[in-house]
Amino acid sequence: MTQPPPDDVERKRDPKRNAEDDADRMALAARQAVERERQAQKEPEPSLGARLGQIGILGWTIVVPTLLGLVIGRWLDRHFNTGVFFSAPLLMVGAAIGLWSAWKWMHRQTRRDRQ
Repeated sequence: MTQPPPDDVERKRDPKRNAEDDADRMALAARQAVERERQAQKEPEPSLGARLGQIGILGWTIVVPTLLGLVIGRWLDRHFNTGVFFSAPLLMVGAAIGLWSAWKWMHRQTRRDRQ
């Protein structure tokens, strides 16, 4: 069995030191809470309209490449008379590009919000 570190042994024996550590932690938590409150007042949360706008941008970021892939695929299928040979894969490629673009956009927004 291992022995607890000497620092832990001293804390158990010295209630004053425990109280000081607790007071230090509480003071730190209070300072952090005040700083978060100042930050929230300085930069308030975006409005509902702004959030809905972001959702709209995100949706169009996915939909436009998907539909573009489908339109190009249908055009190629009509041109070469191939059924859905081009439509299905280009639809998937467009969706993949749209999802990737949305993912990148969300991470840029997150990084910007943190700064």
